[in-house]
Amino acid sequence: MTPAELSRTVLRSVRGAVEERELSVPVPARIVVQPPPRPGCGDYASNVALQLAKPAGRPAREVAEILRKRLAGTAGIDRVEIAGPGFLNFTLGDGALVALVRDVLAQGAAYGDRSAGNGPVADRASADRASADRTSTGHASARQPGTGARAAVVGEALERIGAAAGRTGRAGGPPALVPVPDDLATLTARLGTDEARWILLRPAAHDPVRVPERPVQREGNPRFRVQYAHARTRALVRNAGDLGFTGEPGDVGAPATAGSGAEFRPAPASAHALHTLLATHPSVVEAAARLRAPDRLVRHLEATADAFFRWHDDCPPLPVGEQKPLAVHRARLALAEATGTVLANGLRLLGISAPEHL
Repeated sequence: MTPAELSRTVLRSVRGAVEERELSVPVPARIVVQPPPRPGCGDYASNVALQLAKPAGRPAREVAEILRKRLAGTAGIDRVEIAGPGFLNFTLGDGALVALVRDVLAQGAAYGDRSAGNGPVADRASADRASADRTSTGHASARQPGTGARAAVVGEALERIGAAAGRTGRAGGPPALVPVPDDLATLTARLGTDEARWILLRPAAHDPVRVPERPVQREGNPRFRVQYAHARTRALVRNAGDLGFTGEPGDVGAPATAGSGAEFRPAPASAHALHTLLATHPSVVEAAARLRAPDRLVRHLEATADAFFRWHDDCPPLPVGEQKPLAVHRARLALAEATGTVLANGLRLLGISAPEHL
């Protein structure tokens, strides 16, 4: 179950409570669910009960209990709990990760991108790179120091992100930006196109751009780390092919003992953290478009890459030594593929390459 699906499920529970007169409130147009602020509070949380408490004329926890009872036992939701003044915390069922991976792989380039049906992936990638090249080398404002260079890159990225979120145009252009000392052509010549775009897109609009002396090709560089994570997912797929197996969504937990008939330990926390980041990718794209803040997508890609490396260390996708490929390896490979899909989709929206090799 994705955040969007969970949001619709909670909305149906509110509508049902209103129709059956358990609550007397206007039904909201949408309900926000998001990862909880700290571990141990489930997979997602919502403050919908607090929002409905005043119009309902009832305590928020009482409203939350009405919704909790309606949501309990819903397919895909393992547990619903009330926390604090009336927050609803949701723990998804064991099949949620499997379903998400299957969904990401099925949608491919369309995951988090409503414009992805507009032509073949290869054609769109070529067009995206051409657009980025025009911005970095040919756009008049890109050649000017100050806000022009940054505005050109941010504006072009917002056009792409807005289209992916189903929003047309740039909603008034890029936000007010702190200027940069160099024009984009100078930055591109010094750093390369990908690094130049990354450093201009990474800071929030009100933050200054920190320009490095030269690009650093190591994991301390966030742009390199994201691209390296994508390249690593592609390498895993190639290496698995050499070993004669492919990805298949399933249980990514580790076998308790050696042997194909072994029971599985639950997926570690790192797998759940990665699951949450993959699931929230579409909502991050939407928020980046709505708030005109491509830095939100940049930070989400960085978090996804970091979560992927932590999970990779906990749950190696490939067999070790003489071990034969098991179902768990196919499941882990599928999760790695899904991660690569999200990273590639996000990088494409930013106009930055997603290398197969690095």
